[in-house]
Amino acid sequence: MSDTTSVYQAYQGNTYLFGGNAPYVEEMYENYLANPGSVPDTWREYFDALQHVPAVDGSNAKDVPHLPVVNAFAERAKAGGTKVVVASADAEMGRKRTAVQQLIAAYRNVGQRWADLDPLKRTERPNIPELEPSFYGFSDADQETVFDTSNTFFGKDKMSLRELLNALRETYCGTLGAEYMYTSDQAQKRWWQQKLESIRSKPNFGAEKKRHILDRLTAAEGLERYLHTKYVGQKRFSLEGGESFIAAMDELIQQAGAKGVQEIVIGMAHRGRLNVLVNTLGKMPKDLFAEFDHTAPEDLPAGDVKYHQGFSSDVSTRGGPVHLSLAFNPSHLEIVNPVVEGSVRARMDRRGDTEGKQVLPVLVHGDAAFGGQGVNQETLCLAQTRGYTTGGTVHIIINNQIGFTTSDPRDMRSSTFCTDIVKMVESPVLHVNGDDPEAVVLATQLALEFRMEFRQDVVVDITCFRKLGHNEQDTPALTQPLMYKKIAQHPGTRKLYADKLAAQGLGETLGDEMAKAYRAAMDAGKHTVDPVLTNFKSKYAVDWSPFLGKKWTDAGDTAIPLTEWKRLAEKITTIPETVTPHQLVKKVYDDRAAMGRGEVNVDWGMGETMAFASLVASGYPVRLSGEDSGRGTFTHRHAVIHDQKREKWDTGTYVPLQNVAENQAPFVVIDSILSEEAVLGFEYGYAGSDPNSLVIWEAQFGDFANGAQVVIDQFIASGEVKWGRANGLTLMLPHGYEGQGPEHSSARLERFMQLAADANMQIVQPTTASQIFHVLRRQMVRDLRKPLVIFTPKSLLRNKDATSPLTEFTKGSFQTVIPEQDDAIEKKAAKVKRVIACSGKVYYDLVKKRTEKEADDVAIIRVEQLYPFPHKAFAAELKKYPNATEIVWCQDEPQNQGAWFFIQHNIHENMLDGQKLGYAGRAASASPAVGYSHLHQEQQKALVDAAFAKLKGFVLTK
Repeated sequence: MSDTTSVYQAYQGNTYLFGGNAPYVEEMYENYLANPGSVPDTWREYFDALQHVPAVDGSNAKDVPHLPVVNAFAERAKAGGTKVVVASADAEMGRKRTAVQQLIAAYRNVGQRWADLDPLKRTERPNIPELEPSFYGFSDADQETVFDTSNTFFGKDKMSLRELLNALRETYCGTLGAEYMYTSDQAQKRWWQQKLESIRSKPNFGAEKKRHILDRLTAAEGLERYLHTKYVGQKRFSLEGGESFIAAMDELIQQAGAKGVQEIVIGMAHRGRLNVLVNTLGKMPKDLFAEFDHTAPEDLPAGDVKYHQGFSSDVSTRGGPVHLSLAFNPSHLEIVNPVVEGSVRARMDRRGDTEGKQVLPVLVHGDAAFGGQGVNQETLCLAQTRGYTTGGTVHIIINNQIGFTTSDPRDMRSSTFCTDIVKMVESPVLHVNGDDPEAVVLATQLALEFRMEFRQDVVVDITCFRKLGHNEQDTPALTQPLMYKKIAQHPGTRKLYADKLAAQGLGETLGDEMAKAYRAAMDAGKHTVDPVLTNFKSKYAVDWSPFLGKKWTDAGDTAIPLTEWKRLAEKITTIPETVTPHQLVKKVYDDRAAMGRGEVNVDWGMGETMAFASLVASGYPVRLSGEDSGRGTFTHRHAVIHDQKREKWDTGTYVPLQNVAENQAPFVVIDSILSEEAVLGFEYGYAGSDPNSLVIWEAQFGDFANGAQVVIDQFIASGEVKWGRANGLTLMLPHGYEGQGPEHSSARLERFMQLAADANMQIVQPTTASQIFHVLRRQMVRDLRKPLVIFTPKSLLRNKDATSPLTEFTKGSFQTVIPEQDDAIEKKAAKVKRVIACSGKVYYDLVKKRTEKEADDVAIIRVEQLYPFPHKAFAAELKKYPNATEIVWCQDEPQNQGAWFFIQHNIHENMLDGQKLGYAGRAASASPAVGYSHLHQEQQKALVDAAFAKLKGFVLTK
C-alpha cells in the first residue's frame, strides 16, 4: 500500500457507517430514537446494540433524538436569541477527543499490521499513517494530555495519550495481532476487545505452566532431531521451525476437555504430521520407527506412506477422557478438510449434539495452501448452513512463510494475510509469532473460548519458519538464499524459550534435562503423551467389525411385505390439511397414492421414495444432499412440500418421509450450497463415521461430479486399499444422452470404470423403478459397506416403460443382469443369432428398433451392475442362446468413453468359442456429447441401427 493511501481512511470510505451513506444512516438513527419500530429489523438490532455502548463521558446515559435540539437552536438563532460562542480551546479539545476515538478504532482495525509476527524479521514494518498520533494532529505536547477511555478495557476510564498509545501497541502490535473488527456482530467485537485489552494480549502463566510449554517444545524438536539423525534423508516433512504448534495442540485438547468436549477430529497435511501422531495423539515411537525401518505390518492391498496415516487414541484431560481422531489424508492439500467436517457432523448427530458442544473439528493448514486451495472457500461456505454446520472449527495455520519454493510476497497471494479468505464468513484471526510460545498458547486458549461461546470458526495463524526444505531431500537455499541464511542463524524456538525461563529463575539446566529425558524415551520407544488411556471405550464408539470382510455377492432381503408397502405408501402420500401444495406437486402425490394402492405401476420417484420410507421405518437413517435434492433436478422427487400459502420465508415446509412412523430413524434432505468438491468430501466423511446410515450425495447433473474428482480419486476409490477405511457412501449421478449437449449428458462412466479394482466400489445403472428401490435398500440391508455409484436416469423418470408392477417390490431383489423380457424370444431361444448387451436407457431404444424391424432372432439383455461384473448372471444369460454367433455391446457414449473398453474383456470371458464380439455406439470423441440437436439425433439413430447391422470395425472372436 502506498504512503498516500490510508488503510483506515479506505475503511471509513467503504463501510456503511461512513462515506456517502452517512446522511442516510443519521436520518435512520433519528427515526429510531423517535420510534424504534419505524426502521427495518436489521438496523433496529444494530441501533439496539449501540444503546449498550457507554457514552463518551463514560456514563450510561441513553441517546436522545438530535433533530429537535438542532431545530430549537436554529429557531432561536433566527429570532436573535442566545448566541453560543465556543472557545477555540474547547473546540480544539473536542477535536482531539474525537481523534482519540479514531486512534483507538485504527489500532483495533489494522494494528496487527504492525505486530511483531515474523521470527526471521525479514520485512520492514509497513507505513500505516493512521497508527501514528501525528496523523490526527497530535504532537509531543499532547502526550500527557488525559482523555476519556471508558470505551476500552484497559482498566482505566481516563488515560494520558502516552498511556493509551502504549496500551494499544502492547495489545495489538505485540507478538499477537488480532483481526476481528470486520465482524457484523457487535457482541463479538466487544468480546474480543475485553479479552485482549484487559490483559494487553499478554499471558500471565505460572512456573508450572511455563515448564509444561517447554516440555512440549522439547518433545516437538526432540522427535524431529531424533528422526533426522536416525533416518538420514528419509522424507518426514519436518515441523522444525514451527514447534510451538505442538504446544498449541496440547493446550487445545486440554482446554477443550475441560469445557466438555469429548471428541476432537483433526485434519492436517503432511507438515508436522508425524510429530502430532507421536507427541499429541500418543502413537508409540517404536511403531513409527517400524514404518521407517519397513518392519511394520503390511496387510493392506496398497497401503500408504507414513505421513498420510490416520490414528485415534483417548487421552485424559481435566474434564475427562477425550477421543482424538486424526483423519487419513492424501497429498492433495486441504482436501481432507470437508471430510473432517462430515465426520464431525456424523458424530454430533449420533450424540444428539446439535450445537457442537461435545465434538470439535480442528483443521491444520499450511499458509500457501489455505488461501490457494479453493476447497477451503467451499468448506467455509458450509460452516453456518443447517445441513453442514459443526458448531465452529478451530483452524491452525502452520505459517512457515513459504509454499514449496514460493516465498516472494509478490507471488504468494493477492491478499495481505494468508488467512484473509476467512473474512468472507467473518471469522476472527489471531496472528501470533511462533517464537513466543506463550503467546501461541494464549491465542489457542482465546480461539477455543470464542468457538465454544459463539459456535463459529476461528483461526490461529502461527507465523514460523521451515528449517529444512519442503522435504528432507531438498536444498532450499537454491531458491531462498536470504531466508535460509536467517534460518541457519536462528537458535530454535525451544532454545530461545529455555533461555528465557532460565533468565526468569526456572532453572539453568531445565531445557537440557528435558531434551535428555525425551531422547531417552525415544531410545526406549515409549509414549511421550501422558496419560494415554488404553482401556477406555466411549459408548458412542462405532463397531465396524460387522461390516468388514463381506462380499458383494452376499444376499440381502430387499423386498417388503405388501401390508408394509401399503402402510408406508399411505403415510408418505398423506399431506396435512394445513399444507397447501402446488397443483403440480399435488398431482404427483395423488398419482403416488394410486401406485401405493397397486392401481397403476410404480414410477421411479415412488420407487425411490418407498426405499427411503422402508429404511427409516426399519431404523436406518437416510441423509440425502445435493444442489437440488429436495425437489430433484428433474422435479421427480418432491421430498419437501412447500406450502403455497405460507406467510414467512422460514416456515411452511412439510417432509412426508419425516412422518413415516413414531419411532422412525431420521430422514434428512438438504439442498446444498453450489459446490461439488466440499459437499461430496463432507458426505464421504459423514458416511465414514456412520455405517448405519444411508448417506447419499446427488449431483445436479452427473457431468458436474468431476468438480469433485479429487474426492472420488483419493478417497472414494482408493481409501479402503490405502488406509483400510470402509465407507458406504452412495453417489447418484444423473446420466443419459438426450441431446442436452456436452455438459448435460455424461457422468463419465468410463472414469469410474477405470477406478474400479480390488472390489473397491459398486457401479450400477438401474433402468426400472423396482431396481432403484432394491439397490438403495441393498446398500443398507446387506452388511457390505462399499461406495455405491448409481448412474441415474433423466428421461426414464417419466417413461412408462421404466415403471414396475407392485409385485416387483414385494418380491425379488436387485438384478445385476436383467434377462430378455420378450417371452416369445425367450421361448424360441434357439432361433436367436445375435445377443445385444447394453446398460442404461439405450435399452428402450433398442427394444423399439427391434419391434420395428421384427427382428425376433435378436435377444437384448441389460447389465445393471457394471462393477463388480456379475459373471455368473451374465454367463447364464448367454448360455440361453447356444446358437447365437454374435454378441454386440451397444452404448450411448462415444467409443473411448462409457463402459466399452472396460467391459469387453468381461464379456469375452463369458462368450462361447467361435462367438464374435462387436461394438455399436458413437465414434470416439474428445467431447462427451455433441451440442447440435440434429447431430445428436443422427448419431442416436445410427448407433441403434448399428446394433442390428453387420458387424463393423473392431471385432473380437473367442
